Amino acid sequence: MFFEFRNRNNTVKELRKNQGYTAQELAFKLKLDISCITRIDHLKLKDVPPAIKSKILPVLRGDHLDKIPW
Repeated sequence: MFFEFRNRNNTVKELRKNQGYTAQELAFKLKLDISCITRIDHLKLKDVPPAIKSKILPVLRGDHLDKIPW
């Protein structure tokens, strides 16, 4: 919730680059087509359609990094 509120005016491309993903890597991780990622790349996070937003938010937040067993 705080991530989305704080970053809602950032573009998907900025958030993707902050996590170190290329469009191809993000598409592979989300099991989406690359063209889908490039279509939303220039959109602000608040303008992304809810169906895609629900898939992309955990990856952009870095939730998968919390599950690493140290």
